Amino acid sequence: MANREFELGGINHLALVCSDMERTVEFYTGVLGMPLIKTIELPGGRGQHFFFDCGNGDCVAFFWFPGAPDGVPGISAPPGRPDQGDITSAVGSMNHVSFSVPPERFDEYYTKLRGKGVAVSPVLNHDDSEAGVTRDLHPGVFVRSFYFTDPDGILLEFACWLREFTEADVAHRPKKASDRTLPAGV
Repeated sequence: MANREFELGGINHLALVCSDMERTVEFYTGVLGMPLIKTIELPGGRGQHFFFDCGNGDCVAFFWFPGAPDGVPGISAPPGRPDQGDITSAVGSMNHVSFSVPPERFDEYYTKLRGKGVAVSPVLNHDDSEAGVTRDLHPGVFVRSFYFTDPDGILLEFACWLREFTEADVAHRPKKASDRTLPAGV
C-alpha cells in the first residue's frame, strides 16, 4: 500500500518534552544506546532541543523548557503501562512511542532492558482474538511488544512485526466524535 499523495520516508522526528535534559540524555544514550546527533540551545534562554537517532534516519527529539509544567498522567500521557490497566490519554496527547526491533532479537532485548534495571511489562503477543493479546506465540500473532517508561514517565514500546498486512487487516469502521463517552463534568 503506497502513499499516492506524498512521498514520505518515515518519521523525521517526534518531539517530546522532558523535565531534565541531562537525565534524558543519560537514559536515551546510556540505557537505549541511541546516539545524540544534534543539540540546540533555543534563543533567549527559552530552552533546549536535542535529537537522538532511533534508526533508519528517524529521530526522537526532546525539548527542555525552563517553565514547562509537569505532565498529568491520564491526560497528557497514559496513567501507566498497558499491563497496569487503563491506557487512556487526552485527545491531542502523545500516548506512546514504539520503536521497531528485529523479531529475532526481541527476546534478547527484553532481557537486556530488564538487566539494565528498566521495569518492563510482560511480553504482549498481539492477535485478532477478542482480548487482542495472547500469552502464546501462534501464527495469528501479527506483532510482539513490551512497554516501559523513560525517567519522565513517557510510555515507550519495543515492537516487532511478524507478518505482512493485507486488505483483510482493514476491517473496522472508524469511530466518530459522537461515539465518545466522556465522564460526567467533562
